[in-house]
Amino acid sequence: MSVTHRTPGGRRARGAPLTPRTAPYLLIAPFFVLFAIFGVFPLFYTGWVSLHDWDLISSGPHEFVGLENYRTLADDPDFRNAIVNTLGIFVLATVPQILIALGLAALLNQTLRARTFFRMGVLLPNVTSIAAVSIVFSQLFGREYGLVNYVLSLVGIDPVNWQAHKWSSWIAIATMVDWRWTGYNTLILLAAMQAIPSELYDAAKVDGATGFRAFRSVTVPMLRYTIMFVVVVATIGGIQLFAEPLLFDTSPASANGGAGREFQTIALYLYQTAFRSFDFGYAAAISWLLFLLVLLIAGLNALMVRRLGRGVR
Repeated sequence: MSVTHRTPGGRRARGAPLTPRTAPYLLIAPFFVLFAIFGVFPLFYTGWVSLHDWDLISSGPHEFVGLENYRTLADDPDFRNAIVNTLGIFVLATVPQILIALGLAALLNQTLRARTFFRMGVLLPNVTSIAAVSIVFSQLFGREYGLVNYVLSLVGIDPVNWQAHKWSSWIAIATMVDWRWTGYNTLILLAAMQAIPSELYDAAKVDGATGFRAFRSVTVPMLRYTIMFVVVVATIGGIQLFAEPLLFDTSPASANGGAGREFQTIALYLYQTAFRSFDFGYAAAISWLLFLLVLLIAGLNALMVRRLGRGVR
């Protein structure tokens, strides 16, 4: 047990050991300092910028305009279009992603040959470069020589210009997101499944619940909080979708999300406003509304998952 050395005046001497009371606070202090610098400060500074007419390349003073940027956003058709695109791609990507991940996790939780190999394999898409993934999927969904259109032609369906229409581009981008992130969510759900006590399944078998009934009555309720975590993380990533639609575009430098903004997300519109139009004040207002939208949808999803989990028995 360390002894704190004190000077005759009662003060702790320099270089004396830390006390048990102060040591924990000093050990966790680096996290909070870094979070304050790189998390809290940029958040509030962005809010301050959003209240100004802030030209990124202008060296003059930035005029304070109050909530004018937010009022302009309310009447901005491009911003409304970006919201619709973001929510559309988000729904098409997130719902199948969670359901497929849940099914794969249940499958990998069974006794299989080469089970470790398959568990490692589902994570490979997640560690693949997003640029490589986007290039490959852009070729798969190509209009003239894409593999998807070739398969559709075998059943008599005309080639689809996937980048020229809202629904087709949403489906293509959602497929790309699902392929990349389903394995990641699968491993999280699998880890939670392995923590479920086997006694619960034994009791379910005694009551006559096997197969899907046991999965519905035992597995899903026990995974309620893990599913909630997966849904919230998928929501945050889905609402901030940027790289996939940017690289799926035939002219990514414009950040238009298609010739007619068919798949321009909020993050793409924010990037275009800040680094193409150099309107930093307006872009900051977009980022703050994006932040609030993420909080709102993540909260609604968490509430919905919690209630669904309680209702599954």
